[in-house]
Order: sequence, then C-alpha cells, then structure tokens
Amino acid sequence: MKATSLLAAAAAVTILLSGCVAPVQNAGPQKSATCQVGDPMVQTTLYFGLNRPAGPAIGAAEWQNFVDRQVTPRFKDGLSVFDAKGQWLGNDGKLARENSKALMLIHAPGKESETHIEALRSSYKQQFAQDSVMRVDAPVCVAF
Repeated sequence: MKATSLLAAAAAVTILLSGCVAPVQNAGPQKSATCQVGDPMVQTTLYFGLNRPAGPAIGAAEWQNFVDRQVTPRFKDGLSVFDAKGQWLGNDGKLARENSKALMLIHAPGKESETHIEALRSSYKQQFAQDSVMRVDAPVCVAF
C-alpha cells in the first residue's frame, strides 16, 4: 500500500511541476519585436575604419564622397553618421587603434535592404583596401 501512495504522490508532483518547465525556444532568427509605439524595423550600424594598409588615412572629403555616391542613393529616407574610435587586438598580439565612422541605418527588413547594405560593405572594402566593415543588426520600434 505504501508503494501505491508513493507512486500517486510522484505522479501528482510530476503533473504539478510540468507547468514550471519553460518552453523550448526556436533557435532560428529572432522575430521582430512587438511594438507598443511605432513600427517594427531594423537598425543596422556599420563601422568603417579610416586607416589604409598603405598610404594616408581616408580623409573627410573621401568619406563624404563615399556617403554621397554609395550610401545616400541606396538609403534616401535618411541615415546618421558618427565619428568613432575603434580598437582591437591584432593578429600580432598588439592593440590596434583606428579612427572610424559609424553609419546607422533604420530600414525595413527584407532582401532589398540586405542587398544595399552588403553592397556598401563590399564597395568600401574594395575602394579603400579594407579587410572588413563590421555590421551590427538589431530589431527596433520606430515612431516619427
């Protein structure tokens, strides 16, 4: 009789605790946030280093020319540019520092924006002999 009571208690505890288990989250891409105010969009920030591997640093006129010819035609609705100072540990184990530009884009998710962003990264790397352009994406809620 004791075994039956113990088995019944274990079953009851199992049933009660089953509601405490957190559901397994899908490991796929995150969905856009539900916005209390504004509309769901994507904020992409690109970080452009201003040092060339050889030769002078990329100057203000060269940067503005890149923005005018490459960025603005692709993102006519607007953008923001910030001066930045980047640093990282180089392959040689030494700390590297570099003046940079941060370009913030707020855009609708989708293939068109993705194509434009990747074209900017590719164009900058090719034009200015850069190894990389860092990209950071985050879902945001936007209201005007």
